[in-house]
Amino acid sequence: MIIRFACLLLSLWIALVRPLIVEAIPNDVYLKMFAAQSPPDPCYDEIKARQCTPDFINAAYGVPIIASSTCGLDKSQRYCDQTSSDSLSGNVGQELTTCGICDDRNSQRRFPATALTDLNNPNNVTCWRSEPIAPVNNPSASPDNVTLTLSLGKKYELTYIILQFCPKAPKPDSIAIYKSSDYGKTWQPFQFYSSQCRRVYGRPNRATLNKHNEQEARCTDSHRMGSGQDFRIAFSTLDGRPSARDLDNSPVLQDWVTATDIRVIFHRLQMPESNALLTLDTNSEKFADLNKGKYTEAVSKTLFITPFEQTNTIIGGSTSALVVSSGQTYAVSDFSVGGRCKCNGHASKCITDHHGMLVCECKHNTAGRDCERCKPFHFDRPWGRATARDANECKSKCI
Repeated sequence: MIIRFACLLLSLWIALVRPLIVEAIPNDVYLKMFAAQSPPDPCYDEIKARQCTPDFINAAYGVPIIASSTCGLDKSQRYCDQTSSDSLSGNVGQELTTCGICDDRNSQRRFPATALTDLNNPNNVTCWRSEPIAPVNNPSASPDNVTLTLSLGKKYELTYIILQFCPKAPKPDSIAIYKSSDYGKTWQPFQFYSSQCRRVYGRPNRATLNKHNEQEARCTDSHRMGSGQDFRIAFSTLDGRPSARDLDNSPVLQDWVTATDIRVIFHRLQMPESNALLTLDTNSEKFADLNKGKYTEAVSKTLFITPFEQTNTIIGGSTSALVVSSGQTYAVSDFSVGGRCKCNGHASKCITDHHGMLVCECKHNTAGRDCERCKPFHFDRPWGRATARDANECKSKCI
């Protein structure tokens, strides 16, 4: 009897108090509760597994680059740039060469490798420059071998590599791009650029690929067509490769676009124009940084340079004939690498693990940095790369 009476009191209390509690909760709380629900997982269509990939990014952004040569790193050095002159003392169409100073100790004259992967702002261009290149008058001379090495820290599937060169900088003639898929242990040719592909790299110019050799690096002289101050080289990893439209079913091309590291090797600059004009930066502070007696001409004088391969003197009797050639540098403002973190279709993003390493956040019962295997006890179905038709989810009979 007592127990029945207690239950009756409890029921009455609940009936009276619950409406008050509900009324005390504002409507926006309910809205927040529904809004807090996690978004749908890109790797699943409700409960069915499906192919998913991380976002497309510039994988080079903010990543340090190792340069084999940097202008002004150890001492003040002179560099020279060229621009077309439409009207300078009536010399229409000639090249105007302007020289300046690079000095890593001065923030206004630094050209560090960090400029290659910082924010690319066309209104505030930052540049990396190599040390001045020794003048070359013999095509058979040793290559310059100035290198830029980028380590991505994980496997990526790359779509393009773009090198944006600094305004007015000398244009390169021969460039080799290599990739590594094993964190720099071995290197494989990725692309070549040269006006003399056969002579420099032993490859035909603009060769046509077929399904039997679509994993081979090509050489092209297409970069020679670039002109003006907005000069860049853009390498598309799948351009001209027959299986590009069916990448999911082409293990050969999947390996081809996979890289952990990129290395660019500058072998030769384009030869200076024969009608180059030279002007010197007349800032007295810059001149003080140079060795005394470097320039013997009057500051205000414009000098005409003859082709380097013809003579080592300036018309008019000057002895500083190598001003243009010896001041030329490789100069790049942006090094970008477009691609996706490689997860074999089993993850929608990459994260940093507790070891500080970039890894895929694997789904579909897969595991590994690249979701390249099934996780333990899920071997009932062999591992496979996810495709648009089949997610190839790893399965276990026990579950």
